[in-house]
Amino acid sequence: MPDINPTQMRDALAWTTNEQAPEEVSSNPWEWFWQAVQGDFNENRSTGQIVVDAAVSMIPLVDQICDVRDLIANCKKLRQDPSDTWAWVALALTLIGLIPFLGSFVKGVLKIFFAFVRRAGGNAIAEAVDKAITWVVALLRREAFQKYLRQHNIDEVFTWLANEIRKVKSKTNPAELIKAFDSAIGTLRQLAGKVSHLPVVGPRAAHALEHVMWVRSRATEGIAKVNLTIDAIFDAVILRLLGETALSRKAIVNLNNVHYRGALPEATAVTLMRRPRPCPSWLNEGNKLRWRAALPRDFNDMVSAKVAEGWPPLTEQGIKSFHKLAAGKIAGPARLIRVLSPNSRAMSDCWISEKVFNEIQNSADPRATWRKYLAVWPDWNVNGQFVVYDIKPGETLKVWRGPASGQVKDTLPDRHLEGGWEQIVFNVSRTDSRNDTMRYYKLGGKSNDKLTNSITQDAFDKLPKSEKAQYLGIREKVTHPNIKGPFETGWGYTDFDGVGFAEKIGLPALPGQFTSMNL
Repeated sequence: MPDINPTQMRDALAWTTNEQAPEEVSSNPWEWFWQAVQGDFNENRSTGQIVVDAAVSMIPLVDQICDVRDLIANCKKLRQDPSDTWAWVALALTLIGLIPFLGSFVKGVLKIFFAFVRRAGGNAIAEAVDKAITWVVALLRREAFQKYLRQHNIDEVFTWLANEIRKVKSKTNPAELIKAFDSAIGTLRQLAGKVSHLPVVGPRAAHALEHVMWVRSRATEGIAKVNLTIDAIFDAVILRLLGETALSRKAIVNLNNVHYRGALPEATAVTLMRRPRPCPSWLNEGNKLRWRAALPRDFNDMVSAKVAEGWPPLTEQGIKSFHKLAAGKIAGPARLIRVLSPNSRAMSDCWISEKVFNEIQNSADPRATWRKYLAVWPDWNVNGQFVVYDIKPGETLKVWRGPASGQVKDTLPDRHLEGGWEQIVFNVSRTDSRNDTMRYYKLGGKSNDKLTNSITQDAFDKLPKSEKAQYLGIREKVTHPNIKGPFETGWGYTDFDGVGFAEKIGLPALPGQFTSMNL
């Protein structure tokens, strides 16, 4: 192990242990290191200390030593109670920092998120990640991090971070964490060897190593049990960084920088889906459905009984949107996601769990995965945005849930959408004050297709059906207090490479198109 700057080590460890370091480290800085790490680990560090601890990730070797210090603390806690699930999560988070492919910049950011998650524990992952973001920004403003961003020409820092952390997540698995653990044990043995000849500190170092080896003998099983929790932490971090990207842009859409072209008419969508083979990846050939629609007669009685107990109403068409369905309760804290477009209501029926959304986003082609397995025709929803519904701690949401049924069209007899992934349905009444307000804009015609002469929802509802077709509805305001967004999906706003759309439509800067975190 190479030599280390004693002053850097002293300052770094003073921050992470909350212990007062001597003005001068002894001639053997490793002796002081082992004295420092024997005390109780400071799990209640101030946010300032957490940021400095994360900044240490940019200092070679000091960073490695501080990780070893965290590893010892994790193992001491697990030696006391190996059944402590959250202690295994904390150990896994420490080991992620030891994985060789993790760059120091990303590691520093993850350290802050992980520190807040450790502090929160239990199921409060999303809340902890929300609290951490301010301190991530503080870290990014430090000179070392700003220099890195300049050198690597990174301007969309939150998008870049989200993508980098996705890469880390894709490579992080129990086997990689065990490899990192074994590598850390090698470092720990070297550190212990540097003080093995000392009468007091040497036995302490050996004792710490014994704790670590005891935990290592149980780590394969312990880490495997918390693997899904680690994935959930990564997903919460990625989602929050994407949210920060949206906020940094001030608005998702406005008159100056985004043109929304509206949904495809069904006839146009069918024509495009009839094009010569191969089908789009989200469209299955043939008409044999694997996930057939539920029959309303099989569920009407159950739905009626549950509606009387407070479950949301469900129409026969809503029943048919499921392959099979069940009444469920979702207890907070939890998050649901709704994929939508600028002319969709944020508060409406169809949602997916955060788990399903993350599976979609982590797929090779998220938009195609969403269309295929949630069975959404392109003339129903052109996507482009999503919103997040937070079920808060102490709240319980009554929902309908089950696999989405496959979809067919009479006008497209030899093609179908597969379905099969879980959808969640709940709603509030259209007259509920928590529902969105919409504004309707008259189209100027194909030669001059722009939004003009907007009218309210009430005025639109009074129009005859023939006149309604001349208007495009745009979400004016999202009012539900549990909803955050909209955010960009990153999938774009069109299918078929934009074919089938007329002239671009400038989209007004309405509040319902501005990102709101509702915090």
